[in-house]
Amino acid sequence: MICLDLSLPTPAENLACDEALLDLAEEQGGPPVLRFWESSVPFVVLGYANKVAEEVNLEQCRELGVPVLRRCSGGGTVVQGPGCLNYSVVLSMDDSPDLQSITGTNQFVMGRTRDALSHAFGRAVSIEGHTDLAVGDLKFSGNAQRRKRSWLLFHGTVLLAEFELSLVPRVLRQPPRQPDYRRQRGHEDFVTRLSLNRVAVKDALRAEWKAVATSAEVPVDRIRDLVANRYSRDDWNLSR
Repeated sequence: MICLDLSLPTPAENLACDEALLDLAEEQGGPPVLRFWESSVPFVVLGYANKVAEEVNLEQCRELGVPVLRRCSGGGTVVQGPGCLNYSVVLSMDDSPDLQSITGTNQFVMGRTRDALSHAFGRAVSIEGHTDLAVGDLKFSGNAQRRKRSWLLFHGTVLLAEFELSLVPRVLRQPPRQPDYRRQRGHEDFVTRLSLNRVAVKDALRAEWKAVATSAEVPVDRIRDLVANRYSRDDWNLSR
């Protein structure tokens, strides 16, 4: 597996990069990829099928100048920004029988992330709901996936100490679908930050995946095309 520590200048470019890496793997094959990235500015990102009016306080986002985008994968709506470290893995479904299904993929990838972060953090990390990672009953990571014919993208967040947690209840509504362990708690009582620095998180995940930093093709033209025709457009981001 190769490792890309690659944060691009804008939210749209960062979301497009994950999709472009998946497209490149589907078209050309190659080694699996582990990517890290972090946005320099806050933004809201919806899961592919989520409805803006149900999930996002658009008026507050506009007042605060927080962009609202939509990603290509499923999962819930989250707030990104400084202190929200993202990891993405692009995997061939032939690499493991577990990757042949959505549920198996969730268990396969999140189990490795849980084990790596439990070791680094020195406390038990658990998988909660379908795609959350938590310490105790507090969520610090949400995850999602996008599948093609032969390859898949699995990506997730890790909230670190610098993340502005108070922004979350200001720009997000209570989600209409909630895991049982949330118990109808508001964002401020449900979400927490992990007291690890980004270097420790990256090192733990690199070691777990045996990923090696190396020069790799970055699909610049595909990223540019996805930004122009999808991630910068309201008819994509606010389509539902």
